[in-house]
Amino acid sequence: MDPAPATPRWNLERPYLTGRFHQEAKAAAAQQGPGSKSRGAGAGSGSVIGSYAVSVQELFVIDDLLSALVGIEGRYISIKRVRGKEGYVVLQIDSSMDLALQDYQAMVAQLEHQFRLGRLSVQGLWFFCQRMMSSLNALAVLVEKATSNNTSGSATLNLLQSQAKAMGGDSAVRSLLEKMTESASGAYLRMLERWVYEGVIDDPYGEFFIAENKSLQKESLTQDYDAKYWQQRYSLKDGIPSFLTNVAATILTTGKYLNVMRECGHNVQVSLSESSKLMSFGSNHQYLECIKSAYDFASGELLTLMKDKYDLIGKLRSLKRYLLLDQGDFLVHFMDIAREELTKKPEEISAEKLQSLLDIALRSTAAASDPSHEDLTCCVERSSLLKKLTTLKDLDCAYPSDKLAAADVDQTMQLSITGLETFYLSYKVQWPLSLVISRKALTKYQLIFRLLFHCKHVSRQLCTAWQIQQVFRPVKILGTPVLRSSILCGNMLKFVNSLLHYLTFEVLEPNWHLMHDRLQSARSIDEVIQIHDFFLQKCLKECLLLLPELLMKVEKLKALCLQYATSIQLLIPSIEVANPDNTSKPGKSRSKINKSREKDQQLKLASENVVMSESILKFEAAFNSELQSLVPTLRNSSQAEPYLTHLAQCILGMRMDQ
Repeated sequence: MDPAPATPRWNLERPYLTGRFHQEAKAAAAQQGPGSKSRGAGAGSGSVIGSYAVSVQELFVIDDLLSALVGIEGRYISIKRVRGKEGYVVLQIDSSMDLALQDYQAMVAQLEHQFRLGRLSVQGLWFFCQRMMSSLNALAVLVEKATSNNTSGSATLNLLQSQAKAMGGDSAVRSLLEKMTESASGAYLRMLERWVYEGVIDDPYGEFFIAENKSLQKESLTQDYDAKYWQQRYSLKDGIPSFLTNVAATILTTGKYLNVMRECGHNVQVSLSESSKLMSFGSNHQYLECIKSAYDFASGELLTLMKDKYDLIGKLRSLKRYLLLDQGDFLVHFMDIAREELTKKPEEISAEKLQSLLDIALRSTAAASDPSHEDLTCCVERSSLLKKLTTLKDLDCAYPSDKLAAADVDQTMQLSITGLETFYLSYKVQWPLSLVISRKALTKYQLIFRLLFHCKHVSRQLCTAWQIQQVFRPVKILGTPVLRSSILCGNMLKFVNSLLHYLTFEVLEPNWHLMHDRLQSARSIDEVIQIHDFFLQKCLKECLLLLPELLMKVEKLKALCLQYATSIQLLIPSIEVANPDNTSKPGKSRSKINKSREKDQQLKLASENVVMSESILKFEAAFNSELQSLVPTLRNSSQAEPYLTHLAQCILGMRMDQ
């Protein structure tokens, strides 16, 4: 048998050339087990370093140190490897660190060459490493903090910036960290560029500071009173890059506007030039100008789309016409033909029948020429207006539940709830107009409509009572209860009509025109939403819907008016007065005179009816008492709410300073 070939000399001089020592080190670690502690056994050696001569120990140490400098385990030095989060920013930092370590790796190769030539000592190794010690230490601290805190994205960029600022005394290290920050921010700015120019979140690793909640859909704006789509569909995370903190809200809004246009099928084309690309966040603040330009474009484009294509102002005008009764001719006709259905209990009313009657009323009046009337729908609430207000917790008022419950129960006992107290109109709103006219905004319109509609109903009932009492005009009613009833009916009509005048001409009309003027100068859809919400909130407050004490008194007065009108219709007999225009034959003149005398006698007896007299006196005392109780309430409230002075002048005909 031929002897084994001799081992080449280079194999002995360069034992690490084949990479066998890696396998030997792993085998030794496996033999020790996970619970054992290494005592410095090297690759293929079980001896501790102290058993060798000092010169040999120095060689082992230098060899292990050189291996450790390039990330390789040695005989006595082990390496602990950690892994942080992945992401575009981290990958960019890794690339920057590789470039920064090129000089370092060249230095290690030169030191290893000197070591192989026998010209490198421990002192020499320490001396040559001093030149890069500060840079490497800064990188080590950076990596340690990033891995220990498990940072990524914005947090990593902020860490880089803070470390660069902390190295203010070392210009070389600070320059290195600033270059790494600029390089890492490039990946982040590319995500930012897609958001502010396209409205797209390109963030597979969760690094971007804007989060998307896909569970919130735009349809919720027209269905849910507490819909949070516009506020929470896209939101800011906690970690925002420090150089974007001041413009984070602008960035968020810009992308939201672009998303709205994209969901409308509108082709969004942002003209991109070299100067508008977000390449870096240098001291020239060019990136801030790009963000502002993108915001101005998105804001103007969306506002133009809403006003021109979707006719936002026209829709608001339609809401004013139908729900704020700006042109109420259709409502008069509707109340006439739907009276039978509306006098039923809410649970017995057919919404389909009311809808057909509303369509008839709309088509037979001036509203027929308005295409928006097709978006109106009829609805019937199951509870009174006061109870409805207690369920809306976000209103800027506090209804006292005990007093309110007592007042509402009292009203319910004396006057059963019907469709006339619970009927309201709704309005179909499509995307993207639902951003402005949301379910919450529409509910506020409906609250005002219910108040106006009920006032109209009370006024009509009082007018009917007034007409019934006109049968007593042919007889002398001085000193009779009928005269007191006529005066009381006139006072009630004055109260209700004055209240309607205040609500429409003192509150709704001027506030709507103020809102309209402000909308003309609005520069963003958020500003439009704010102006519209302010208008509704102010109207609710000035219409007494956010003033519980005053509203309950007004509702009590209206309830008294309805009870009085109902009583008059039941107590006064329906006696038809002969038409004086009708001619009769001369032979029947005596019969006509007798009938007239009999009718006058019946009217006189009816005017002196004891039951009617007691009822009228009772209603007169209750109405005057409630009306006078408004005086101190209005006087106390007008100090904080000056507009109540107009209400006092309209209803009571008095001045608050008297």
